[in-house]
Formats: sequence, structure tokens, C-alpha cells
Amino acid sequence: MGDVVERKIGDVTVRIDRGTCIGSGNCIKGAPELFQLDAEHIVAFKDNPADIERERAIEACRVCPVDALSVLDAAGTQLVP
Repeated sequence: MGDVVERKIGDVTVRIDRGTCIGSGNCIKGAPELFQLDAEHIVAFKDNPADIERERAIEACRVCPVDALSVLDAAGTQLVP
């Protein structure tokens, strides 16, 4: 698996920097339907995530203590961190 993975969530793109993630789980608490910890205890996207509200996905990324999660809008402007 690559160091950076991303997924489109509605009109935003959520990006995980696996090399930066420390596995705190804060994002999972905020969006358990979107994120999970993998076998390496690094955050990953769930294979078939349930629908999630845009603002909840953004807030779940915002609480990452090491900024391993970022969110880009449709124009490519970084919203988080």
C-alpha cells in the first residue's frame, strides 16, 4: 500500500498520509463509518463506507493530532489541516 491514499467523499477529497499517522484513532471516533485501523495500526478507509455528511468527514480529519489527514475541495484547495 502506498504512503498516501485518497478517496472522494461527496465534493471533497480526503487524503491519508500513512507515513505520518500514529494510529491515535481520533478520526475513527469522529467517523467510524469512514475510517478504521489496519493490521499495522494505521488509519485506513473502510472498504465499503456508509454515507457520511461532508462536515463530519472534515471534522474527523481536523482532529488528527499529527495532520496525517487532509481534505481538499473540488478546486483542489486544502481545507484541512
